[in-house]
Amino acid sequence: MATINEIKASASEHFAKTQAALLNEFASVRTGRAAVGLFDKITVEAYGSQMPLNQVASVKTPDAQTVVIEPWDKGTISAIERAIQSSDLGLSPNNDGRLIRVPFPPLTEERRRELAKLCKNYAEEARVAIRNIRRDANQKLDRMKTDKEAGEDELYHAEQDVQKLTDKAIEEIAAALDKKEKEIMEV
Repeated sequence: MATINEIKASASEHFAKTQAALLNEFASVRTGRAAVGLFDKITVEAYGSQMPLNQVASVKTPDAQTVVIEPWDKGTISAIERAIQSSDLGLSPNNDGRLIRVPFPPLTEERRRELAKLCKNYAEEARVAIRNIRRDANQKLDRMKTDKEAGEDELYHAEQDVQKLTDKAIEEIAAALDKKEKEIMEV
């Protein structure tokens, strides 16, 4: 059976992973500016298999409204272009035979609201995951109480510590959501 400190450490580690996953989701949501993080989820049919875009090309942002993708092998340029067109980013790549330029048109007010709503859904999923982690940790602590593996005071304080970790994680999720919403709504 795990010790109280192991239970708290495990919960803390899972909280951090949940927050990292949320930030990764946020990075894939388009704002009004060009960002290389948007292309992290795009996979390209190259060399007989699906490969992440960043493994077949360099992705750069020369200015706030354009992303430039330079394939390492010029033979993959059409596959990269198809992958971007078939993605859900809604972008139109321009291929000049050497590199691909992806202009970022300004977002409409309606699209900004949709993206902000999407981010709120991601944040809510993360909050649910945090609460599930707390529930699991508290169940482990309750089992310790039932099995009389630790004193009631010790377990009470451990539950308080888990709650403090939960509150901190939820606050950090709210702060990340606020930051992302400001980025999206910025014109």
